[in-house]
Amino acid sequence: MQLAQENGVKRLVLTDINNTSACLNFIRKAPEYGIKPLVGIDFRNGVDPCFVAIAKNNSGFQELNTFLSKHLHEAKSIPKRAPEFMDAFVVYPFESVLLHEFDDFKASEYIGISAKDLRRLPFSRLKTLKDKLVVLQPVSFRNKRDFNAHRLLRAIDNNVLLSKLDDSEVGDIEEKMLPLQTLKNTFSQYPYIIKNTKKLLSKCSIHFDFSKNRKPQNLKHYTNSKEEDEQLLQKLCEQGLPYRYPQVDKNIKNRITKELDLIKKMGFVSYFLINWDIVTYARKQGFFYVGRGSGANSIIAYILRITDVDPMGLDLYFERFINLYRANPPDFDIDFSWRDREAVTQYIFNSFPHVALVGTYVTFKEKGVIRELGKVFGLPKEDIDRLGDGQFQNSKLDSIAKLVIKYGKLIHGMPNYLSVHASGILISDRPLHYFSATFLPPKGFPVTQYDMIIAEDVGLYKFDILAQRGLGKIKDTLAIVRHNQPDRANFDIHDVKRFYKDDNIKNNIRTAQCMGCFYVESPAMRMLLKKLEVDSYLGLVAASSIIRPGVSKSGMMREYILRHRNPGRAQEKAHPVMLNIMPETYGVMVYQEDVIKVAHHFAGLDLGEADVLRRGMSGKYRSRKEFEKVKAKFRSNCMEKGYDKALIDEIWHQTASFAGYAFAKGHSASYAVESYQSLFLYTYFPLEYMVAVLNNGGGFYSAEFYIHEARMKGASIHAPCVNHSHILNSIYGSKLFLGLMYLRDFEELGMKRIVKERATNGRFTSLEDFIDRVPLSMDQLSILIRIDAFRFTGINKHELLWKAHMVLSKTKRLEHPKLFAPRRQQFKIPKLDTTDLEIAFEQLELLGFTLCSPFALLTETPKNHNGQKDLAQYLNKKIDIYGYLVTVKPTKTSKGERMFFATFLDQQGKVFDTVLFPPIAAKYPFRGRGIYRSYGKVVSEFGFLSIEVIKMRKEAYVEDPRYADMKTSLKRSTSKKSEN
Repeated sequence: MQLAQENGVKRLVLTDINNTSACLNFIRKAPEYGIKPLVGIDFRNGVDPCFVAIAKNNSGFQELNTFLSKHLHEAKSIPKRAPEFMDAFVVYPFESVLLHEFDDFKASEYIGISAKDLRRLPFSRLKTLKDKLVVLQPVSFRNKRDFNAHRLLRAIDNNVLLSKLDDSEVGDIEEKMLPLQTLKNTFSQYPYIIKNTKKLLSKCSIHFDFSKNRKPQNLKHYTNSKEEDEQLLQKLCEQGLPYRYPQVDKNIKNRITKELDLIKKMGFVSYFLINWDIVTYARKQGFFYVGRGSGANSIIAYILRITDVDPMGLDLYFERFINLYRANPPDFDIDFSWRDREAVTQYIFNSFPHVALVGTYVTFKEKGVIRELGKVFGLPKEDIDRLGDGQFQNSKLDSIAKLVIKYGKLIHGMPNYLSVHASGILISDRPLHYFSATFLPPKGFPVTQYDMIIAEDVGLYKFDILAQRGLGKIKDTLAIVRHNQPDRANFDIHDVKRFYKDDNIKNNIRTAQCMGCFYVESPAMRMLLKKLEVDSYLGLVAASSIIRPGVSKSGMMREYILRHRNPGRAQEKAHPVMLNIMPETYGVMVYQEDVIKVAHHFAGLDLGEADVLRRGMSGKYRSRKEFEKVKAKFRSNCMEKGYDKALIDEIWHQTASFAGYAFAKGHSASYAVESYQSLFLYTYFPLEYMVAVLNNGGGFYSAEFYIHEARMKGASIHAPCVNHSHILNSIYGSKLFLGLMYLRDFEELGMKRIVKERATNGRFTSLEDFIDRVPLSMDQLSILIRIDAFRFTGINKHELLWKAHMVLSKTKRLEHPKLFAPRRQQFKIPKLDTTDLEIAFEQLELLGFTLCSPFALLTETPKNHNGQKDLAQYLNKKIDIYGYLVTVKPTKTSKGERMFFATFLDQQGKVFDTVLFPPIAAKYPFRGRGIYRSYGKVVSEFGFLSIEVIKMRKEAYVEDPRYADMKTSLKRSTSKKSEN
């Protein structure tokens, strides 16, 4: 559009190839450039052009989108002749008409001539079709550099070297913007072509409302009318009120009335009812869910059971959820178990008329584009890696490498491909093809060709249906408890208010005993819980948001802790206005709504402007004019209020660095509810909970450490067993049998066969019985034998391996078990033994971890038994300590220097934390998993003990005994050869 403006072009038709991603934004931006926008689609099969279709109006655009979508969904070729569109013009490229030799043109069909085609027109049979010729001057490139970038992108798309790229795969370098006068002069000998073109364009018009007061395009009515919707919402509130508030006071009534009035006034009634419908379905199916987002600030959402957060008890800020100045409805992010989400999505598609998932644009990232360009130019892998890692001096690069860097910068940030938004679903009042075409990814749900930002611009607000594993852990734990401890299974997991008062749960939070618990298990969160001495629901709500990057980046996390631990510091350090706005967080911005509060009360912006500021901070609209305008007003208002410039700068810095990462308070409160549910299960059913954590893919840590936690809580851990193990982990009393899924290289089909056969015909009685009943190859069977899955036989696994080889070598494998057990030849096998070390290394190879203590594998016995229990007595002193590495978090200082936070298990199985500052981090790098001996100073920050490492080394494991004899014999053999 900038090019058009520069070249005097007032009307443009946007026709991307088999795509409408840019159309809505093109229409939105066009008035800024004085351009009348028109839209259509360039229909092609691969690189072969078929026709260009131009929408006469919005109905025509929908018609074209529907046609394209059908072909994309069904992977059908585009026909060479267009169907008879009711509200769209069709323009066939000059070359295509010549090639396919058709002359019968319908009223809405034309032939497109470019400036380049003109010289061929006098010699063509088409010159007589004067009323059908129009100007078709494609604009694909601004300049030669764009064309070169295009060639590179085509090579990337075709996965070929640039030198091997076929010319047919590349656009025409002449497809550039010509000044309007030049175009008129070029066609001056053919005035009828210009006349036809103007006539065609004059018959086209497209309009979408992008104004501030635009109406939502979501499903207008959940029932049959606005009145019915409002009556239903009122009725549901009356029915749900006693469940949430057995005692209703005046404040509750006033809040309900205020919210209902605004929801009706803003036209968001159906939005609430649709969310209510979704969660009601989920509850009927027994699906666990968590409603969060800014909508969690709403009492109506709480009463409708969309959320489990009481906005009255938490004093949630009403204006964050809804106010007269914001056009968009509140956010409801509804989390389901990762196993249930697809069923919920399917229900939504089945229940509502116009539904699609929201698209997202995946753009070229810096490293990725350099890697792709390096391949296109044929650079060796080492050179590509060096360029990608930035390990080069520009002056020393050759010409090819310089081209990679040059065009990498140009292509960086360009669209790569269309993908699916992580959670967004659109439920529209109109067919979604009114707005764009859709594509169909493998899961089979149609997806829009535009993203959530332009969707909101046009009035389509997404419903967020997310998947998370935390809910699966809770749901599975309840099922495991019912099976393993049925007499203790009569509790209500939703009675979270009881959990808030539980002293055992309080103690676990305060001491950060929360391995596997939703959102509170990471080292950083454990550290924060200890520093804040959290032991309450409100404390956990605050911690859930304080841990977010923005608060720590602004430097206010530390200040919050100081103010929390030192009464009186808030009055001394906080600005009175800030303290008055946010008394419960000591004048520190912690939640998203604090941005609105500060902008509104401190800087004097109205609530609509404050919300623009909040949304801009999230990055969605950071570059937009409305955000820049509000940003300037923030400062000018503060100056008018007489605030000191240093104070204005400090408050703006806090706001800017924090807002994009912060949670709404209701959002944090929702997370805290789920945290408490998982903390309750961890506290009272630790073994069942750890099994559920493992069966849902773990969490922050690897499976090994959740297995360790189960052991620390009293479980006896058993390697996979063909008679007790399932595909997933299972528990019998306090015996935890690892699932067959942990066996590396063991096929899923084999797992299913074992479990099914055992369920149908009972446990296996011997190796031979197993071989007869479960068809497995020798290499698959040997995995089971090596992990000792047949230990119930009492026979050493080495003997079993010999026996398996002998039996299988004599037997033809069948895909189905035999009807009658065959007669077996008896083999005499010598007595064989297995050492503990062999078992440990076998487990390390097959499971990825050992079931014995890793300290048992050290070549040298630890010189001391120092552990977490000793840190307090070494405070401000040096300690020598051994630890098995759990996790490492690399980070950078303000100067960009690399440092590490590392978590270890001590010899007693307890967790301790270390920090390696830049000089130490550079000198003593981590070298993978294993045991490290650290020497450092024990320090305390707000009561949290950690070790500042001074020296560190990785301890050696003993030699794998399974291969020791082989190495010895190899050495002897080599020695003899050298003697000879």
